[in-house]
Formats: sequence, C-alpha cells, structure tokens
Amino acid sequence: MTGLAQVDSDNFHVLIPARLESTRLPRKALADLGGRALIVRVVERAHAAGALSVHVATDSDEIAASVESAGGSVVRTAASHDSGTSRLAEAVERLGLEDDARVVNVQGDEPAVPIACIRQLAALLNARTDAEMATLWTPIETLEEWRDPNVVKLVADASGNALYFSRAAVPAVRDGGWPVGLARRHVGLYAYRVGALRRWDQLPASRLAELELLEQLKALEAGWRIVVAEGAEPMPPGVDTPADLDAMRRWFSGAGSGH
Repeated sequence: MTGLAQVDSDNFHVLIPARLESTRLPRKALADLGGRALIVRVVERAHAAGALSVHVATDSDEIAASVESAGGSVVRTAASHDSGTSRLAEAVERLGLEDDARVVNVQGDEPAVPIACIRQLAALLNARTDAEMATLWTPIETLEEWRDPNVVKLVADASGNALYFSRAAVPAVRDGGWPVGLARRHVGLYAYRVGALRRWDQLPASRLAELELLEQLKALEAGWRIVVAEGAEPMPPGVDTPADLDAMRRWFSGAGSGH
C-alpha cells in the first residue's frame, strides 16, 4: 500500500466534470466556501496534487467564468451528457490528449479530496498497464453502512481487480451476519487511460448499470479491467446537501483548510 503510493505518479492530468444544476443543492458549484466558489476550491486541491494540467469540464458559462476569474482552466463541453464520464470523453478530445495519458477524475463537489489519493490513483494506473481504469475503496466499519443502499460496495479478486460494484449488501454471508474485514466501500474517484475514455461512448448499453445506477458497471460488463486499492487516506464526504455545505465551511474555516 505505502510502496504503491510512492510509485512515480507524474505526467497525469486532472479533469473535473461540473454542471450548475443539482437536485439536492442547486448551484452548489458556485456556493461560497471560505471566500471562494466550491468549484474553485476543488481546482486548488487538484493543482496541489501536482498534475500536469487541471481543467474543469463544463457546459455552464457561470462555472467557466468563476474558474477562469480565479486563474483556473476550463474545457467547454456539451450540455447533453448523461454522465460525468461521457463529459470527460468529450473533454479529452477537445484537449487533444494522447491515448496513453492518464486522467484522474475528481468530482466537482469534493473540495476536501485527499491529495494523496489523487496521486495514488495516477500511480496505480501507471503500475497496471493492463487496466483501463483505477479506483479506490475504504473499509466498511458497521453493519448499518454495509446494508445502506446509498453506500456502494466493491468486491475484488486477489490481484486487485474489481469483480463487481453494488448497492446491495455484498459479499453476502450465507449463514448470517456480515463480512467483517471484507466489506469495502467504493470511493467515487477514478483514473482513466485517455484511450479508454475515447471508447466510452461506444460501449454497449449495460442493464446492470441501469439497474444499480452505477456507470462503472458499464465498463465491467464490456470487459474493461478496473484495478482497485485501499485509499491512502480516508475520503471526506462530498457536498450534496445544505448540511454538507455547512460542514465543509466549518472544515475550511478550521485546521482542515491547511492540509
């Protein structure tokens, strides 16, 4: 784990898909967070990871203006995308990135994403040339979390390849109880090879992805290899609700803003 995080992770790019409308917290990308817009805070975090480039991929004029006024870079994408991954696929074309380049997808509502995890993902994909994607997990500590359908679970093989992602309580224990020490929570942070992203919109539709509402199942069902590892640091919650935003404002006003 520690050794992998130390693998050379340079020469990667960060893309941050962002849209203005949000069901639970409208216009959250522009919400004030310690004197800067939330999306600008995410950009600052990504730059601190040492990426070759950081771009916000958006169709919003307001988001673009906010990011650019703070000195950040934007790649404009269509408004018709049905997923963040599809938006990234357009972004890599517009940026002209090489097929063998690596892109880390940082969500636009995670201004406290650990810098170590961004670099870890780039290193993980660099070390596994047989994989199209990489992602992270953290241990599930309670029965309630394991049963929660809002918590996405991950099952992997002994080589660190994802076998399945699910909202169901997996792996199940036939004789009752729950899989203490084996239950893993998926962290929605990804790294992609640019060549794979270019093929994303040509992948066949996935009934599994539709049932679970998990787009990574589209990749698995198409035969892509997704390499996984335990996150180098705990992943703070993102910003989905007004309560989340209040909590993140407290984080930025305290010691957390210095890390």
